[in-house]
Amino acid sequence: MSINIDAFNKMTPDALRHFWQYREIAAKNQESKGMSDQGNRSRVTAGKNLDGFIQMIKQLIVDNGISDVSIYSQGKSNLVIPGFFRPVKNWDLLVIVKNQLLAAIEFKSQVGPSFGNNFNNRVEEAIGNATDLNTAFREGAFGESQKPFVGYFFILEECEKSLSPVRFTSPHFQTFPEFSETSYAVRYDIFCRKLVQERLYDSACLLLTNKSNYKNGNYRSLSELTSPKSFILSLASKIAVFSSVL
Repeated sequence: MSINIDAFNKMTPDALRHFWQYREIAAKNQESKGMSDQGNRSRVTAGKNLDGFIQMIKQLIVDNGISDVSIYSQGKSNLVIPGFFRPVKNWDLLVIVKNQLLAAIEFKSQVGPSFGNNFNNRVEEAIGNATDLNTAFREGAFGESQKPFVGYFFILEECEKSLSPVRFTSPHFQTFPEFSETSYAVRYDIFCRKLVQERLYDSACLLLTNKSNYKNGNYRSLSELTSPKSFILSLASKIAVFSSVL
């Protein structure tokens, strides 16, 4: 069985450019209307800054044997699947073939200047979503099918504030040592690694992008397990297997 990751190699630079350029366009549009939000929220309220990465993943799935008509990334009603702890959940990308759920992927991002405000929310949200989907699968919500690929794709701004160690206090109990003197970038990397190690997600990616050099398509990761390429290889392999037996 061969897999094809050409889409990742060809489309990631454009996805990075779209990410940063769309944020600026959204901010300028709101500012021109006198609607600018606090804390850079205006740069993400339009919700389209991750479209380049979603399109790259869609092409990767097509290249590995799944028809594009089976890939859903638009329209809220098309992105809904059953939950276990709640009736339904919207995902960012779904792959559904012959009434079988093959993949569910969540795309998230965070850009400064404040990184502490959303870190805990992102952690709790990701853990809850995966637990909900995996339990729903176990209880037969998606019929008689193989376990779907569950993915988490996270983009983080690489800057001084995301790379600088941040202190915390735990007055009653000792924290796990890997969190000592860590930056938010390292904490996100630990988080993504543990999502995979605890089998909540099949793959979790942390992509660091710097606003000053995104035009060159540059990015980096902090560990092999959480690298974008590792995510892509894991997804492409799973999709290729699915497509060969459908």
